[in-house]
Amino acid sequence: MNWLKKQSIENPNKKFINDLTFGEVYLRVSDLALRLYPFVKNQKRAALFSSNSVDMALFFLALQVLRREVLMLNTRLTKEEITKQLSELQIQIVFSRDNQILHPSFIPFQEVYESEIQEVNQNDLHKVVQIERNFSPEQIAVIMNTSATTGHFKSVPLRWRQFEAHVKASQKSLGSTENDNWLVILPMYHISGLTILVRSLYNGTGITIMERFDEDQVVNFIQEAAVNMLSIVPTMLNRIIDRIEKHQLRVVLVGGEFIPQALVEKSLLKKIPFHKTYGMTETTSQSATFSVLRYPDKKDSVGLPLEGVTIRIYDPDDQGIGEIVIQSPMLMDGYLGQEPLSGFFHTDDIGYFDQDGFLYILDRRKNVIISGGENIYPLEIENVLYTHPQIRECAVVGKKNTQWGEVPVLFVVSSLDKDTILQYLSNKIARYKLPWEIIYMDALPKNASGKIVKQKLVLGNGAGAEKDAN
Repeated sequence: MNWLKKQSIENPNKKFINDLTFGEVYLRVSDLALRLYPFVKNQKRAALFSSNSVDMALFFLALQVLRREVLMLNTRLTKEEITKQLSELQIQIVFSRDNQILHPSFIPFQEVYESEIQEVNQNDLHKVVQIERNFSPEQIAVIMNTSATTGHFKSVPLRWRQFEAHVKASQKSLGSTENDNWLVILPMYHISGLTILVRSLYNGTGITIMERFDEDQVVNFIQEAAVNMLSIVPTMLNRIIDRIEKHQLRVVLVGGEFIPQALVEKSLLKKIPFHKTYGMTETTSQSATFSVLRYPDKKDSVGLPLEGVTIRIYDPDDQGIGEIVIQSPMLMDGYLGQEPLSGFFHTDDIGYFDQDGFLYILDRRKNVIISGGENIYPLEIENVLYTHPQIRECAVVGKKNTQWGEVPVLFVVSSLDKDTILQYLSNKIARYKLPWEIIYMDALPKNASGKIVKQKLVLGNGAGAEKDAN
């Protein structure tokens, strides 16, 4: 990989992945590529099945050296889901961190490490060297499947030119310093986690990979200034925000299904450099970003489009509200097996721009509840609820109703009784937006990134729907 080779020459002794320097990573990746080649020499694609780890990052980079398309498998998928994805994408090799064999194609990382490089003949070695030299920005780097938990998955192929456009635009938006160290707690099999690795490789900066979200460890990293950059979803940040007493954070990038205003307010009080972001797998993560500390009066928005990104409102109503559509060099060319994209990508998100060009998200189109001809945006209700300190988690979904079409139903994790919740809401939102039912739960269902999965909040005759955003 050209970027890795460049950094190994310019910054050989600088820390890159945990305690490994760029020079050490380059040597390990080069060695691993030679060990991997016999496994994949007849394969166009391979898959990775792993939780976050240094090994996962090294395998991803080594497969990029070999110019193999890499499917990032969600470790929460069932055996049946894995088999279906591998079959449809014609993938015969899966490299797995442990010995959990969920499919005949699984090969543990350790088996590759223990293989003998001598088995690679001189002809194969020449091919590996030529592959690295002929690296192309048109090469598909990664394939990520979206909506696998809400219906038939769609495969998003992302090329290196899209990653390059992303890292350049993100660098201009977030900046870059020599001492940056980005904490990786979001899964690298999601675009929001993988782009941290790619951005840091491009910028020549460090990352610290965590296998899973551990509150104590994250707080320690922050308070000891071991990291100064963080990508996180609101549910995770909400669990640690009250424990952060000191920090030297430069950027905290927050995105997800919702960002409660109470969380933003707490961050502002602690002078945490809270950056809201909006994007998805199809757009190679970020499309809009801004610093809430810099623009506190815009805290309800998700920010300004990144350089090179064009965002418009499709078919707006008389208030300028409509579907958000995006065009940019970071945008995928199209889903695998489907027609290539032409023009703008329709996100299915509903929003608007203010007079200063800041983008506001009202909700997912599928989440909008139409009750008696009125549009009800669940996100608005959820944001109000999150301002109450005794609301731990909440989600509003629509339920079919013969008289009104749909009515809102609230799922909540809280010690407050129903009357108290309704009274709190009635002082802040219109009566037609009030939940018709309140259902208490010990915890709301979440995906691997910590986002609430509304699709799993089934109501029998109606349910909400979620579309992943990164």
